[in-house]
Amino acid sequence: MWQRREFLKQVVPAGAGLVAALKTDWLARVVEASAMVADRPAADVAADEGYWREIQQAFTLDRTIINLNNGYTCPSPRVVHEALKRYLDESNQAPIYYMWTLLEPQIESVRRTLAAEAGCDPEELAITRNASEALQICQLGIDLKPGDEVVTTNQDYGRMLDTWDQRALRDGIKVTKISFPVPTTDLSDLTRRIEAAITPRTKVIHICHITNLTGQLFPVRDLCRMARSRGIQTIVDGAHAFAHFPFKLSDLECDYYGTSLHKWLLAPVGTGFLYMRREHIEHVWPLTPAAASLAKNIRKFEEVGTHPAANHDAIAEALVFHQSIGVERRAARVQYLKNRWARRLEKQPGVKILSSFDPNQCWGLATFSLDGVDPNKVHDYLWSRYRIIVAPIHHPEWTGTRVTPNIYTTLEEVDTFSAAIEALAKNPAGTA
Repeated sequence: MWQRREFLKQVVPAGAGLVAALKTDWLARVVEASAMVADRPAADVAADEGYWREIQQAFTLDRTIINLNNGYTCPSPRVVHEALKRYLDESNQAPIYYMWTLLEPQIESVRRTLAAEAGCDPEELAITRNASEALQICQLGIDLKPGDEVVTTNQDYGRMLDTWDQRALRDGIKVTKISFPVPTTDLSDLTRRIEAAITPRTKVIHICHITNLTGQLFPVRDLCRMARSRGIQTIVDGAHAFAHFPFKLSDLECDYYGTSLHKWLLAPVGTGFLYMRREHIEHVWPLTPAAASLAKNIRKFEEVGTHPAANHDAIAEALVFHQSIGVERRAARVQYLKNRWARRLEKQPGVKILSSFDPNQCWGLATFSLDGVDPNKVHDYLWSRYRIIVAPIHHPEWTGTRVTPNIYTTLEEVDTFSAAIEALAKNPAGTA
């Protein structure tokens, strides 16, 4: 087990001043800690509490609260938050100069580094405010005629389903929402269910990379290849996927991909991106009209009027922090934390784990149900007695409680949550 004392011996020369400096150089600590474990498998590092203690110290958190709802949005590490504040301070000196002349052009640097990490051409990536905006650009911008059909699932994000419903009312298209089992045990079954819903009028397939409800991974590349062979376009909701586990957009072969960066990348709130294959750019209408000169330019989807430059510039720091740890280690850690609570609770009578234990089907986001206890009651019980935050899930076909730890979450916090649910399972009336 790698120990903090050994780490300090190797990276801190003699001298109290240098020790004091190291204590505030949080990114340097992360880089050095990661270098110490560079030759070890990610699965091994996932259980190294000495290493993750260094990562945890890179955040400014309220440890009187146990935040297990990182699926909503995540706190940024110190280095990212400080960059955001620095850019905001610069902007406020004279926005017309500092924000528009100095900071706004730096979006191009962010675009290049973000595209390199995502695995796409920078000219196919627009920086948006969140996954919803990115996906709605596609949903509302693709030309569809009355009678055209869209296939999606009834476990996609509610806002995206609402968007398709509005389009059906406005434009007369048909939206087919398929159901699938929870938990899912066969990825090929997901492909079969979507393929069975396709008709000659199907123009778009809209799926999650992983669902926000249970963390279920979809066979995206298989579905995209099948769709392309039939002349169908594919939209992938990657709100919970990017920076959560390893993949490249080039591997997915989708037409459109939208994600939020204030989730697993730990970038400031109000950041995301849209990937769009180059051949589609000129044919998709932007949400906010842009100049005709931008018709074939991915930047037309960023024309939303006056907006802060600080948020998107700070994405660069989030990328550096992310890469300093490595997506493989991050993915292994959040899966380790998920398995720690889920494997413990699956043994508890009355608890059902609604997410897969297959490492290729679920990562750090998972959901459970408790017999006879409404998820809202579970939420209120955990908050009122333990100051634990989770997400109650209400779906027409099932209900549950979603749990999403992140890399700053400690084992003590996960175990406190598990013990609380065990106590509740033994005494369901305890929510009263």
